[in-house]
Amino acid sequence: MADNDWKARLGMVYSTNPDFKYETGEEEQTATLPPAQQNLRVWLDRKQRAGKVVTLVKGFVGTDDDLKELARLLKTKCGVGGAAKEGEIIIQGDHRDRVVDILTRSGYRCKKAGS
Repeated sequence: MADNDWKARLGMVYSTNPDFKYETGEEEQTATLPPAQQNLRVWLDRKQRAGKVVTLVKGFVGTDDDLKELARLLKTKCGVGGAAKEGEIIIQGDHRDRVVDILTRSGYRCKKAGS
């Protein structure tokens, strides 16, 4: 029953080819680069956040699990909340200097970006 999931084929209407096999486009995640090869940028942002400041970490290359693990490390070291989604790590508050220090001690290459 799992190979006949109609929800995965919502865009497909009809095929006249009797040998047609519909393949769902599953995204392959890229392998996580070692910390010394990562090139991270640390931003301060307050757009779309009701004036509240957040620290953004952009440029991480790797799997979602490794991104969430790095976000968990940063959130616990800073003692604040946050999230990891769409290739970015969001840390609540202005912790840019502290995040850059934590990342460089962990072996990541990172720079402050933005104003």
